[in-house]
Amino acid sequence: MAFTAADVKNLREMTGCGMMDCKKALTEADGDMDKAVDILREKGLAASQKKAGRIAAEGTVYALVEGNTGVVIEVNAETDFVAKNAEFMAFVDTCAKTVIAENPADVEALLACKAVDSEMTIDEMLKEKILVIGENIKIRRFEKYEGAVVTYIHGGGRIGVMVKFDTTDEIAAKPEFAEFGKDIAMQIAALNPKYRAPEDLPADELEKEKAILMEQIHNDPKNAKKPAKIIEEKILPGRVNKLFEEICLVKQAFVKDGDINVETYVANTAKALGGDIKIVSFVRFEKGEGLEKREDNFADEVASMIK
Repeated sequence: MAFTAADVKNLREMTGCGMMDCKKALTEADGDMDKAVDILREKGLAASQKKAGRIAAEGTVYALVEGNTGVVIEVNAETDFVAKNAEFMAFVDTCAKTVIAENPADVEALLACKAVDSEMTIDEMLKEKILVIGENIKIRRFEKYEGAVVTYIHGGGRIGVMVKFDTTDEIAAKPEFAEFGKDIAMQIAALNPKYRAPEDLPADELEKEKAILMEQIHNDPKNAKKPAKIIEEKILPGRVNKLFEEICLVKQAFVKDGDINVETYVANTAKALGGDIKIVSFVRFEKGEGLEKREDNFADEVASMIK
């Protein structure tokens, strides 16, 4: 009986086993799904089947920089207690090092990679940790940057930030640049900007936001008698700039000095260090975001740390 890629995917979801293990089982079972499950169970590969269905929204966000390469990765488990487990954290570190060494395109590719300093694949190692630790564990996502990279982890793995800068090797090697980079990363952790700069907003999203702002302006009784030209040329641009100050990193008020914005802080630092510095991109992972609701006020917490 023939089987398809969708069958392999379904078997993986049913058992929590790797793609290659599922493909081999289906081949051995001649495409019979139930028999393939039994084969995986007989081989001990589906021993973590029940655990694989449990919600994993805790765990940790971890960052690693080796040379000019940085990685931030989120690995989830069922309880935050596991994040204090040395074996779990060693596995997370191995995952990050493997991303740097093997440059996988995504989590699926990472699972297929041979782990650094091991004969096991990441997928095999993951299954072993699930059995040993006794909780469902999932590698959720990662990002890799190369160049002048700075990382920051807040709250013992609750938030992870990585920022890539465009500057010279000479400036990047200075202690003052490291402190500056940490300031920018902590800013991102605290205020969670959606974009780097206004020009990074997609045109359709900007138009959508302008339409919403225009509707708000027209619904405000104070603007009832104001000419359309004033609304379009003065009030709307002011509202758009206010939006940029909220969602764009370089336009945000600098947390450590509210009298300037991040753009000015970058320019001042570049001048002081004798060169040019530009924020190229950033990534911010918050543990469990999108998996469960969190009510912690991270902005206040991080801001209080850097005042």
